[in-house]
Amino acid sequence: MNNRPNHYNTFQYFALFVFFQICLSSSFAQAKLNINNDWLYLENHTSNLNEAQKNQNWVSLNLPHTWNAEDATDLYPGYRRDASWYQKKLTIPQIDKNKVYSLYFEGSNVTTKVYVNGKEAGSHIGGYIGFSIDVTNLIKEGNNDIFVRVDNSYDIEIIPSQKSDFYIYGGITRDVWLVSKYKNHIDNLKISTPEVAAKKASVQIISSIVNSDNSKDLALTITLKNPKGKKVASKTISVADKTTTITFENIKNPELWDTDTPNLYSITAVLSEKNQIKDSASEKVGFRWFEFKDHGPFYLNGKRLIIRGTHRHEEQAGVGAAMTNEQHWADMKSIKAMGANFVRLAHYPQDPEVYKACDELGILVWDELPWCRGGIGNDVWKTNTKNMLVEIINQNYNHPSIIIWSLGNEINWLPDFPDGDNDVKTNAFLTELNELAHKLDPSRKTAIRKYYEGSHIVDVFSPSIWSGWYSGSYKSYQKAIDVYKKEYKHFIHAEYGGDSHVGRHSENPVTGENVIKSEGWEEAIVQTKVANIAQIGDWSENYIVDLFDWHLHISENDPSFVGNIQWAFKDFATPLRPEDDIPYMNQKGLTDRNGNPKDAYYVFKSYWAKEPFTYIESHTWTERQGPENTPRTISVFSNCEKVTLFHDGKDLGEKQRNITIYPACGLTWDVNFKKGENTLVAIGKTKDGKTVSDTIKVNYRFNKNDAASSLQLSAEKLKNGHFLITAIAIDNHNLRCLDYEESVYFQCLKGGKTLKNQGTPTGSESIKMANGKASIEVIPDGSNEPIEMTALNQSFKGEYLKITVN
Repeated sequence: MNNRPNHYNTFQYFALFVFFQICLSSSFAQAKLNINNDWLYLENHTSNLNEAQKNQNWVSLNLPHTWNAEDATDLYPGYRRDASWYQKKLTIPQIDKNKVYSLYFEGSNVTTKVYVNGKEAGSHIGGYIGFSIDVTNLIKEGNNDIFVRVDNSYDIEIIPSQKSDFYIYGGITRDVWLVSKYKNHIDNLKISTPEVAAKKASVQIISSIVNSDNSKDLALTITLKNPKGKKVASKTISVADKTTTITFENIKNPELWDTDTPNLYSITAVLSEKNQIKDSASEKVGFRWFEFKDHGPFYLNGKRLIIRGTHRHEEQAGVGAAMTNEQHWADMKSIKAMGANFVRLAHYPQDPEVYKACDELGILVWDELPWCRGGIGNDVWKTNTKNMLVEIINQNYNHPSIIIWSLGNEINWLPDFPDGDNDVKTNAFLTELNELAHKLDPSRKTAIRKYYEGSHIVDVFSPSIWSGWYSGSYKSYQKAIDVYKKEYKHFIHAEYGGDSHVGRHSENPVTGENVIKSEGWEEAIVQTKVANIAQIGDWSENYIVDLFDWHLHISENDPSFVGNIQWAFKDFATPLRPEDDIPYMNQKGLTDRNGNPKDAYYVFKSYWAKEPFTYIESHTWTERQGPENTPRTISVFSNCEKVTLFHDGKDLGEKQRNITIYPACGLTWDVNFKKGENTLVAIGKTKDGKTVSDTIKVNYRFNKNDAASSLQLSAEKLKNGHFLITAIAIDNHNLRCLDYEESVYFQCLKGGKTLKNQGTPTGSESIKMANGKASIEVIPDGSNEPIEMTALNQSFKGEYLKITVN
């Protein structure tokens, strides 16, 4: 928990004082104050407010928060699905009787009930989306008691289904705000662009006005400014109804929003009464148009754009879904730096900062209703589901990055209700949702993934193609997309890939024909045919690199293909995978759960990114073995026009990058490693003569390890003062067993604690070895006593290590 000293309360009081001073200023009529700091938390499921108030077990923390931050990824089955309470002492120095006050929650999972000064203020059903609670008649000047009960208990009447492959984190997982507005105020701005072309555009602003005083003297002024802040247009009209519409026609030569230049215009609305400003609101708008060609590619602003996409789950090591805004931005910046221009938000709407980032960075968005598995439900389920779709579209409507409202994923799989997989009933409800989405927003497309029976209902459909992982070989990918391009009018491919375990490598990974070849030690070539890669546990970074390289080789060279969306950007936690290499982790990410890139990240970057780079496969493969005089193929992933590889200073030749060549766009060299240390340097040269380089050192040996006989422990002090404890599986000749992949279990006996339950390559007490190696980070307890560690598994009695801290 985050305990805060008393000066934070003083600071917050000052912030509130400033907040209310601002509220009194006529030029800043509408105000928001972030109230994330200094909450109390009670892990108790009582529904009785008085009982919660009397409890003595409250602990202090700051929001956002989830009580599943670590129990989701500990080594015990299941996670807490229950209710908890949050409490805040909110000091309000001054209350203006001419204003209304509300608490705005950006997201609280899954059901929420709010109490103010002992009385119920309001409630909300469903997570992943914002909601407002009016507290005007409940607050008072001075101290106010805010109590919030949040419940993520198992409830089949609220989507998503628990049969989904991700955690449903409980808690107030996003920011909370205190909002102040005049009684007569702007409730909402809905912005659309009825006409967009290269030469001219129009923008329509529908303002919802609350006029509780029934004033006859309200006027609304709307101003449009271009991306540089220059005023383009302005209008003032009298307010007569609950909604007021202003349209700016014939905006000449609009600066278009696209993925390379995400130009954003600003719209400011000012509500005045008798020439005195009562409220103001602002939004961004982007001028763009798009089209999915029938049985063909995607066009943005009249030009073909290959959709280069990934998926994002909203979670991070150590905090689960309770991510900071900085962490959200870090994810989106990394996605953009990889060169992606599209993100599918899986499988639920995400933090407001994510949409803001996509707008500003130039990333197209597939926003998804969390109807994920579980089938069709009862009437209460239907009401909850429709309500959530309305909330999603209304709240996220103004973001130019969004082009698709997805109505669900694998929706009829694993039904929660009797007859829940009934196609007729499902299609009837899916049709309702589709019509509702188009009524709320005629300008965007609807989509669904892996529900074939309803593919004709929505605008865009994604079948399930997991070539080379759950079935078939990755080299069958072109055949699969050719079939679906013809079958579905607007076909897009969402989800492909496979798991990879950081640091696990193979000299001969499974081929594109699903064959495991020998590593060169055998006299005769040994080959094994594999039907399902996911089940054999290869999970090497090499195989996934090859698989993604092939998929991109196809998608980037197919002129009629719309593009695809890789699964998934980051490793993420799931209750359905307790036996994965890192327990309870879906390891299909291009990065680990902390956002650190795996090898596969650089494959995508080589096809998509603009910033020049080179990357030698692989920085996590520095210990290798093989017969003497057996060349190994080295791949360099780069977006440079030409790359030269050096081995121990020897020039192995310059190669021209060519995206029609597989693998690595032709940037491969055969290297004859010498015994001991080998230095590889790749130098890339761009068209304008700029050079970039990458260097790795590889320790190579000519003798193969025997069977593992013991574990060897070592410690390395890290820059943060922690220690990295590494276990190596060795044979009787003290050689690291590069073929050993069994789990190892770490324990800190004294002097510190392991950084556990993180779901990362160095943050789990149980982890499968990668080429005979596994590590965990250990935090000293400050006593300066030696740290005592053990590592063991089923094969070995274990090893002990004593580390001197100073």
